[in-house]
Amino acid sequence: MTQSTPKQPARRGRIFPERTLSPEELARRKAENEAFHHRCRAIFERVRPELIKEHYGWYIAIEPNSGDYFIDAENMQAHKKALEKYPNTDHCVFCVNETGSTGTI
Repeated sequence: MTQSTPKQPARRGRIFPERTLSPEELARRKAENEAFHHRCRAIFERVRPELIKEHYGWYIAIEPNSGDYFIDAENMQAHKKALEKYPNTDHCVFCVNETGSTGTI
């Protein structure tokens, strides 16, 4: 009769523990993301009434630092227009409709 080898215990924990972020760093990043989104949303709310008349269902990419926005009928084209003019900054994409959402869940 052969003896079975003992099972190795399951390893628990992160794959890269040195890349674990502190709760303070996570909170800081979340606050920055929310502030960025609020700046983009404010610009979107300001220009939405004039754009919704002619460009309903189109997409708008907003760069909040300058206040510039780029519209196109396709999501990726609006994104590319924003990247062409501002290649090293973040921008936010909304759909030109009542809510600004770009899809459904």
